[in-house]
Amino acid sequence: MQTSDVDRRMKRIALGVAVVLLCAFAVTRAVRLVSEHRLAHRSASRAAALPRVEVVEVKPASAAQSLTLPGETHGWYESTIFARVDGYVARWYVDIGDHVAAGQVLADIETPELDARLAAARAQLKVARANVAVKEAEADFARTTYDRWRDAEPGVVSKQETEEKKAGFGSAAARLEAARAQVARDQADVNHDEALERFKHVTAPYAGTIIERGIDIGNLVSAGSSSGTTSLYRMAQDDPMRVWVDAPQAAQADLMRPGSAATIMTSRDPVHPIEGRIARSSGAIHPRSRTFRVEIDVPNPKQVLVPGMYVQVAFHLATSGLLEVPAAALLFRATGPQVAVVDGEGRVRLRDVGIARDDGRTVLLDAGVAAGEKVALNLSSEVSAGEKVSAHEGSERLTANARPAPAP
Repeated sequence: MQTSDVDRRMKRIALGVAVVLLCAFAVTRAVRLVSEHRLAHRSASRAAALPRVEVVEVKPASAAQSLTLPGETHGWYESTIFARVDGYVARWYVDIGDHVAAGQVLADIETPELDARLAAARAQLKVARANVAVKEAEADFARTTYDRWRDAEPGVVSKQETEEKKAGFGSAAARLEAARAQVARDQADVNHDEALERFKHVTAPYAGTIIERGIDIGNLVSAGSSSGTTSLYRMAQDDPMRVWVDAPQAAQADLMRPGSAATIMTSRDPVHPIEGRIARSSGAIHPRSRTFRVEIDVPNPKQVLVPGMYVQVAFHLATSGLLEVPAAALLFRATGPQVAVVDGEGRVRLRDVGIARDDGRTVLLDAGVAAGEKVALNLSSEVSAGEKVSAHEGSERLTANARPAPAP
């Protein structure tokens, strides 16, 4: 009897456990089905929602714009001064940073070989002149002798003797001309060496500043400017100065014309910029760097600028007819730069555009869009042309910090 009660009790416990497990399974299954249903509903809702894009309005560019580019200063003239004679440096009178006048002596060169050669040439000239005097006397004697033989009474002298005296006179005259030619040649040698003697004193070709000295007392120097010779000085005329700027092709060479205003700013005196104007430009694009050279002439009476300085040059450029968009609106594709215009129906239309100017934050366009149209910022690569989107006006912060969108 007791055994039967135990069995019944065990069966009831087993049945209760089975019921509990069944209920737990049913509840778990119901919760999972509800979660899956909610997830499917949420995914369907998201799939049905339109992609959200930030847009800004295309606006006309301001009447004038400043384009700032790096530049480098150069002297009006910059010259490397070499020796014109062989010798050694006896004295030098100026050092780097010194301002010199045109014609001022910079250094003296001792030229023993040239001095000896000049002395020999002068002596040779004296010998040649003395030889001319001898040849003149011989020519005069030969001429008078021939005159006597020629004017003698017939039969006093033979015709052969007269011809001999005539030939002697001609020979003496020829020797005299040769002696005179030798004098001219020796005089040219003397003149040449005397001209070289003047180069013993190295002088400044113009007023300017010494920017490099390559000599010291006792240094041997050689004439010429080959790769094996050392320069004596390098100098520059620093008033006025030239400022060279290699402007990018996108800066539009036709807008940087001679006479256009430019402002030069230096790290030495950033508070007082220097005003200047474009004096000349290369008129051609460099095939490798795709830039063109622009030169600005500026006065420099106080030597604020020195040759070789890096400066910032702001060009004041007209922007008539150009349109402005943030740099983040650009899409760089294989076919060239584009923007995504969102039309009145909210659909994306890709447009090829022409970039007139780019300062890194904003881009000026000369083709492809019209004022008042909406362009997308940082368009996702998942949005394709013709797709409908949800457009929202871009915030000031987003527009100010805009950066170009990557190519999809």
